[in-house]
Amino acid sequence: MKNGELLQTFRLCKRIKHVTAVDDLNLTVHRGDVFGFLGPNGAGKSTTIRLLLGLVKPTRGEVMLFGRLLKKARRLILSKIGALVEKPSFYEHLSARQNLAIILSFMGNNNLANIERVLSIVNLVERADDRVKTYSQGMKQRLGIAQALLGNPELVILDEPTTGLDPQGMKDIRNLIHRLAGEGMTIFLSSHLLHEVEQLCTKMAIIDKGKLIFQGNVEELRHREANRIRLKVDRLEDAASLLEEQPWIDSVDSNINEITVFIRYSSIPHMVRFLIDKGFKIYAVNPVQTLEDYFFSILEQGRSLKDTGN
Repeated sequence: MKNGELLQTFRLCKRIKHVTAVDDLNLTVHRGDVFGFLGPNGAGKSTTIRLLLGLVKPTRGEVMLFGRLLKKARRLILSKIGALVEKPSFYEHLSARQNLAIILSFMGNNNLANIERVLSIVNLVERADDRVKTYSQGMKQRLGIAQALLGNPELVILDEPTTGLDPQGMKDIRNLIHRLAGEGMTIFLSSHLLHEVEQLCTKMAIIDKGKLIFQGNVEELRHREANRIRLKVDRLEDAASLLEEQPWIDSVDSNINEITVFIRYSSIPHMVRFLIDKGFKIYAVNPVQTLEDYFFSILEQGRSLKDTGN
C-alpha cells in the first residue's frame, strides 16, 4: 500500500446559502504525491480544504483518508494530518519556540525535541527565541509550516502557502516544500498560481466554481502541451486547410497571425517537410512548453459545458 490511495472524496458537495461552493467533487491523492489543487480565487479550494479537515460538514458526499471515512474516524485521521489553512495565527508577543510549545501541549505531546526538529526543518533555529511580531511574513509562513509538522504527519495540507510573500519568501517556501517532498511526505498544495504547481507538484487537479475540471499527472500535461505547435507561415488559410486534411495531425486552429497544430513530436519534422514541399514559407515553429495555455483552455471548456447544461 506504499503508493495506495491516501485521500479520496466522493461526490463531495457544500452549499452555503444559495451558493454551491463545492460541487460533486471526486479527488484521489496517492501516498507520496505532491498534489496541486489549482483554481482561480473563489473556485472553492479553501472550502474543500475545510471539508477535508472536518472544519465544516459537507452538504452531501464523503471524505475518506487513510482508508477510513472522516465522519467515522475523525480524531484518528486528524492525528495523521498537518495543515496550514490561509495565514497562520500566533501569539505575536511570544517567541516561535513558545508558540510551538503551546501548540504541542494542545496536542497532548510533551516531546520538546519535536520543536527543535521542526524549527530546523523550516530554518528558524537562529530566530526561534525572537518574538513573532518581529518576523517577516515569509518567516511567519515557515513557522506555520513548522506547526503543521509538529505531529510527524503522514499528510500535510497547505492552503496558498506563498500568498502575500515577496520573491525571496516564495522561494524559501518552495524550497521547503521540495525538501519535504524529497523525504517522501505526501503534500496537498492549494494554489491559484500555475507556475507554482508546475514547479512543485507531481499530480494536480483543477477546480472552477466548485467543480472539478481536470485531474491528472503534471508531467503528462507538460508532454501534452508540448505537442501544441504554433506555426507562422505564408498563405496561412491555405496551410491551415491543408493541414486539417492530414491524418497525422490531431487538430488545427488558426487566427490572423498563426496556426496552432496539435501533433505528435515524432510527426513535427514530417509536417515541416510537407509544408515546404507544398511550397509554403515557414517563418516560425514554436512549441508551447508551459501549462498556462492549457490551464485557461480547459477552464474555458469547463465553463462552456456548464453554460450549455452538459
